[in-house]
Amino acid sequence: MDKTLVILAAGMGSRFGGLKQVEPVGPTGEFIIDYSIYDAIKAGFNKVVFIIKEENYELFKQTVGNRISEKVKVEYVFQKNDNVPKSIELPSDRTKPLGTSHAILCCKDVVNEHFAIINADDFYGRDAYFVISKFLDERHDDTYAIVGYKVKNTLTENGSVKRGVCYGQDGYLTKLVESIVEERDGIITATPLEGGEPFTINNDTTVSMNMFGFSKNVIDYIDEHFEEYLLQHSSTIDKCEYLIADVVAKMVAENIIKVELLSTTSKWQGITYREDKQMLVDEINSLIEVGEYPKNLWG
Repeated sequence: MDKTLVILAAGMGSRFGGLKQVEPVGPTGEFIIDYSIYDAIKAGFNKVVFIIKEENYELFKQTVGNRISEKVKVEYVFQKNDNVPKSIELPSDRTKPLGTSHAILCCKDVVNEHFAIINADDFYGRDAYFVISKFLDERHDDTYAIVGYKVKNTLTENGSVKRGVCYGQDGYLTKLVESIVEERDGIITATPLEGGEPFTINNDTTVSMNMFGFSKNVIDYIDEHFEEYLLQHSSTIDKCEYLIADVVAKMVAENIIKVELLSTTSKWQGITYREDKQMLVDEINSLIEVGEYPKNLWG
């Protein structure tokens, strides 16, 4: 049976200044996605679904797609703004994707099994894939999972980042607040994306990096509530985003599902700003030196 990794790669990369999903970070031109897929295959995943913008299809297929096509089953899904309910009229000049929940909804015809999701521009570390893979092997239907990281290990000195602040009890998520997080003068402040007062968190606070484990029923829930979300956000329809973190938080609050908080020994790295790239390149080179990855990843 397939164990699927869904890669969210339709983001605009505005803060980075380009399409960061296909920015070379490895010694032979590898992208972050290459390392993510390499680690996922090691952990037992045998199917990858890329959620991309249609205009980037040839770029993805000719680069990372060709590199992995003989290693793992590959599907491509386009995140477009034309699959909204008939009651919703989007501004004609909106080009920004409608958010990560909408991205997952776009792959409903190619994902029929339990699956994990990741961001294309985050380097999660191999242990994280083994942790989420083990969870998926247990085949839950009424429980999802989230791999959590200590917030101190997910920040950049180059500006703010988007993180889901996690609250838990007895190993399960009780609340998830998608926030803009930034450290200044040793104080970490989280500002909720959906409004509300900023609040401070400590270095060891658990945050989500959008590595979730799901059963297929999450897609059904998203589909059922998509129109409701857009109607509720009609005043900000030009920029609102239907986020998976918010969907999960809502399902937890409604006692529809439980979400297991998983921990990992992995070290996160990512590119939010162009200045972040060299730190990631250095980390990958150090992992190559200790034998974690070959110099030519797919060679």
